[in-house]
Amino acid sequence: MGAVHEELAALPLFDHHCHGVTTADLDRDGLESLLTEGEPWPGVSPFDTPVGVAVRRHCAPLLDLPRHTPADEYVARRAELDPRDVNRRFLTAAQTDVLCVDTGYTPDRLTTPAELAEAAQADAYEVVRLESVAEAVAAEGVEPDAYARTFRAAAQEAVRRPGVVAVKSVAAYRTGFDLDPARPTDAEVTTAAHQWLASGGRLDHPVLVRHLLWTAVELELPLQLHTGFGDNDIRLHRADPARLTDWLHLTSGTIPVLLLHCWPYQRQAAYLAAVFEQVYLDVGLTLHHVGPVRARTILEEALEITPFRKLLYSSDAYGLAEFYLLGAVAFRQGLAGLLQDRVDADELSLPDALRIARWAGQDNARRVYRFSANS
Repeated sequence: MGAVHEELAALPLFDHHCHGVTTADLDRDGLESLLTEGEPWPGVSPFDTPVGVAVRRHCAPLLDLPRHTPADEYVARRAELDPRDVNRRFLTAAQTDVLCVDTGYTPDRLTTPAELAEAAQADAYEVVRLESVAEAVAAEGVEPDAYARTFRAAAQEAVRRPGVVAVKSVAAYRTGFDLDPARPTDAEVTTAAHQWLASGGRLDHPVLVRHLLWTAVELELPLQLHTGFGDNDIRLHRADPARLTDWLHLTSGTIPVLLLHCWPYQRQAAYLAAVFEQVYLDVGLTLHHVGPVRARTILEEALEITPFRKLLYSSDAYGLAEFYLLGAVAFRQGLAGLLQDRVDADELSLPDALRIARWAGQDNARRVYRFSANS
């Protein structure tokens, strides 16, 4: 094992975007439903995918099973254990010391940030999903002409909760990024609110999504933006972060903008990080779905032009604690492999490689989220 591998293997990670995990007893159907961004289909098991194979390879030993154990045996052994013990095993094995938890999507009962922190033996903080704030405002009842100020007040109250370190938008899901980049006028927001509040449902009005993004700027916290890969609610061609270019010009010099996931647009995200001071990126979610072998390729493409101080780590683990482990393994192995090869080819000094590894694994996130002025 080279020096870069040793550095990353020992480095506690800063997971800047993740979710809670289930504490329910899972049968095979329940486990498979969380193993995929799509759906389990008859004759097509999520265990027969790159992420399913990676679970059987890297997660099975933590359940006291041999590597590559068959899916049925994996499910059976997992069911024998207390779900909280399962979560503890995977979360501690990921060696993550900071978790920034998106609490805005919980169709099922998931662990809170405090519960995650206890299981992982880590510190956990909250990321406020702004669409959830807007939908709560609508559910409580608001007049269209009061929507803008009521939403702004609710968002300000949400970010004042103890432990909140960032906000997030899922505009990619709701409208895509083909939005007028300009801040909407009060009259435009009122008209849009009248239309949306009359129909109800998820926040998907383009004007109100624009208003949400500009409200995020006013909150003066880092803004996480889902981009690229997601479940079938998304229209992938509209989730290309390059479509945010005009908005990024208008918001230059304001808040950090953190592009999440990015695949298959990691090169577009890298371009934005290279030309806009406020833009950062990760390739979370992608890494555990492609598995540790292909994670290196994704990271190499992201790092072709990304400034080394702009890459962050996230697992985007959701539902299954296995994803915390897989994300960490894929990131560590992929980044260590590409950096070590550059050192061996004399294209990078070992001190530089070790510094880049620490930056990406934790220091960049500590700086962006203002955890340390010295990082």
